[in-house]
Amino acid sequence: MNRYETVFIMTPVLSAEQVAETVEKYRATIASNGGKILHEDAWGLRKLAYPIQKKSTGFYHLIEWEAEGSAVRPFETEFRRDERIIRFLTTAMDKHHIAYAESRRDKSNRKSESTAEASADAPNA
Repeated sequence: MNRYETVFIMTPVLSAEQVAETVEKYRATIASNGGKILHEDAWGLRKLAYPIQKKSTGFYHLIEWEAEGSAVRPFETEFRRDERIIRFLTTAMDKHHIAYAESRRDKSNRKSESTAEASADAPNA
């Protein structure tokens, strides 16, 4: 089994329900090809570095998954067919990439925990 990381950008005209539905479609595609999702992160609506299809923003989503190499092609074919997706990138993760991704996750988890503790310690006025 190989590990992959896919980042895709959805068109900004989608509602929250449509974004959730689109993400669920790709989760199901991974599962139907014998894969397993290891981590997922919704980055939300962000500004694009340059306009794509006359759009300057998009909903970013990252999925880290594990599957056989033969699962990548049908997964990416689904992206190409979907009008809601404006860009996608799938990369195979080597051991250094995996270690970096895990440290990045740990770092963001520590940051969110410290923010939650700080807000809990602050006196309520």
